[in-house]
Formats: sequence, structure tokens, C-alpha cells
Amino acid sequence: MAKEDVNMGFVFRELDLKGAYIISNFYAGDNRGSFTKCFEKDDFKHAGIEFQLNETFASESMKNVIRGLHFQFKNPQAKIVSVIKGKVWDVIVDLRADSPTFKQWRGYELSEYNHSGLYIPKGFAHGFACLEDGTVMLYQCDGKYHPQTDTGIRSDDPQLDIKWPVDVEKAIYSQRDLKLMSWDQYKKYVVHSNEHIWGY
Repeated sequence: MAKEDVNMGFVFRELDLKGAYIISNFYAGDNRGSFTKCFEKDDFKHAGIEFQLNETFASESMKNVIRGLHFQFKNPQAKIVSVIKGKVWDVIVDLRADSPTFKQWRGYELSEYNHSGLYIPKGFAHGFACLEDGTVMLYQCDGKYHPQTDTGIRSDDPQLDIKWPVDVEKAIYSQRDLKLMSWDQYKKYVVHSNEHIWGY
């Protein structure tokens, strides 16, 4: 880990994929229930994360669903993801061609039990495997959604060799995700593109 910063109940741990952080969210619980804070602009800025919230949404997934690996080329979004209910195994892949960790992936468990979040900077693909029925994932995004370049790489691509904790015979995918590009197609696009695809 590059560094760890504790601020106002959040703990920020920078990962070896530079710019990405695992975050222990502020959490308090008693006999009434619980309270979890997933974002505080000034606390994130103090930890070195500049984040301007553009959109927030949630997804609900059944056990064994695999979503991703998603990203968008134009105006890429940085994301903070956390789990409100249930549990996932969350994966990020470094797509930055000039990065020393290009093509490397990492997986982290996010759940309602560990109160963790993941900050995903621009230039990464993101996906997850759902480990419990009725899991609700919260997404907070910095950057405008650009549907024309919203795309991804197949989560089962052999070049990436991601070790998903789901029986492949039980895995559930969307038709869209099954039609995503391969790693080789992505790499070819990056190499032969005449434009600065990440837009930053």
C-alpha cells in the first residue's frame, strides 16, 4: 500500500494500482440500527482524492451475477462504489497504457458487513461478482455519463484471467456484457486509435 490516511472516521488505503483506494467508510451502530457515510467531499480531498459528484445510482443483483467489466472512453468517470446490502467481490483493471500496472487486476470484497468502499480513478474498468441474493451496490460517479462510448471488456477474457469466485456454470450475465470486446480488441483499439481516448 502506498499510504494510509485516517480522517473523520474514514480510513483511506491507497492501492498498488496507483490512484485507487480502498476506503473504510464512517460507520456507527447501536440498538436502533446503524448509520454509514460513504462520501464527504472535504475528507476525500484531504486524502488526495478530488471528486466532483455528477450522478448516483444503485443496482440490485442476484447471487452469481457477474457485471462488467465496464468503462467509457469519452469523459471517463471516476467512481466510488460501496455495498448497501449484501456482498460482492469487486474487480478493477488498469487500462492506462502508460501505467506500470497496465492490464493488472485486483479484487476486493465489499459488503454491508465490512462497510468498505472502493475509489476507482479514471482509466480503469470495473466489474463485480455478486455473492448474496438481493445485493445492492451504490455507485457515485465523477464525470458525465456518455452512452455512446459506454463499453467494456468481457469479464471472462482469458488474457486477463480473472479468478471470479463464482461457479462458471452458475454465473449469470447480461446479454450486453456477453457482447463486450475482448482484451485483444481493446488493446488493438488503443494502439491504433489516433485520438487520446481517455479524454484527460
